Amino acid sequence: MARTIANELLEQKLAESLAARHPARTARTARDVRVPDMPEKAVAVIGVRRAGKTSLMHRLIQERIAAGDEPTTHLLLSLEDERLVGMTAADLGWLIDEHRRRQPTHSDDRQVSVYLDEIQLVEGWATLVRRLLDARATRVFVSGSSAKLLSREIGTSLRGRAMEVVVYPFSFREALRHVGREPMQRWAALTPDARAEVQRALHGYLHTGGFPEAQTVDARDRGALLRSYVDVMVLRDVIDRHAVSNPEALRRLQRHLLSNPAARFSVSKMYNDFRSQGLTVSKDTLYAYLAHLEDAFLVRPTSLFTASDRQRAVNPRNSYPIDHGLIPLYERAGRESTGHALEALVRIELERRGCTVSWARGEGDVEVDFVAENASAAPTFIQVCVDVSAEATWHREVRALEQLLADHPHALGLLLTLDAAPPARPLPPRVRWCSAAEWLLDQNA
Repeated sequence: MARTIANELLEQKLAESLAARHPARTARTARDVRVPDMPEKAVAVIGVRRAGKTSLMHRLIQERIAAGDEPTTHLLLSLEDERLVGMTAADLGWLIDEHRRRQPTHSDDRQVSVYLDEIQLVEGWATLVRRLLDARATRVFVSGSSAKLLSREIGTSLRGRAMEVVVYPFSFREALRHVGREPMQRWAALTPDARAEVQRALHGYLHTGGFPEAQTVDARDRGALLRSYVDVMVLRDVIDRHAVSNPEALRRLQRHLLSNPAARFSVSKMYNDFRSQGLTVSKDTLYAYLAHLEDAFLVRPTSLFTASDRQRAVNPRNSYPIDHGLIPLYERAGRESTGHALEALVRIELERRGCTVSWARGEGDVEVDFVAENASAAPTFIQVCVDVSAEATWHREVRALEQLLADHPHALGLLLTLDAAPPARPLPPRVRWCSAAEWLLDQNA
């Protein structure tokens, strides 16, 4: 494969990468992300832009240096560099080989580690990674903001040779850790004052969201920062990457999904709405745009809980933003968004914990917000609300759980509320209550 970028530029990029200082471990908030220690496999770090993928790789480098590795044996390359437009796998391979040649011992058995940030920008990258793995002298970490592009290569060219790690915006615990307020005890052991402090922090987190940069930004600037994130995601990760031919339809779809979190969404209905507004776009195109937005991690559609593939396909889905902090940016009606933010937060937290997430409907159109499934436990039907003090709210939330659990005798029910006080009314069998703060802090709550 012919190289396309001059040696001088590649050598300059290599020199810059080797000279770059990796911030001290204390300057990088530790993430609750498990990275497999399997030198014979590539590690693919994926997730939405600005969630902390690059910071995670910096931290991995620092940990290895602290364990005794020579700093020069670790090379982090940011491939989203305008000077590298048109870079081929051959260019990148030359650069990595040159890095190895410059190692002091120049020994073939000296292991080096390369971290390739936004790897999907280099065509044919998977072939290069496979060559590096075959040589058994290079540990490979790749990152990208496209789930599908990386997964496709991992499932074909790198089948059995790579492990995926997903990085989300900060969880509630990570956000507390970031500002030095993470409780070191489980919820049950916290004092009343400590619990009250956590509750206050949760209310703030529901407005701030989980993007790392947003945690300490002035509230007056946070909206502009988050909006710029969305603009870049849509432009680079959807319009440019997929050569979108109708950006107006894409933008309208994106705004609709972000301004209506947790609402039922149907491509057919959106298609009819667009037609009535004079916007020409096909259903197939809308389906493709929805898939692109999901691939870029901007939205997380949630299907109906059913064993029937056809029922999942024909029933509306719920859509949630990847981060609840995006909700106020697109809320036009001036509605209070705390409830929607809490629901979106729980949706992403369930995914973070490795659950398959769906929504459920019973007779009489009763609905349950989420059904969480994993391989090791019975399904859990979950209702999420700010509080259940009002009679009508209690009746709606608990009746739905009771009815769906009657149809699924092996399932469990969970009522999550922002209110930290237990409900005054008794719960039905197999339904338990938990405050959102406790559930978010304690993995097994």
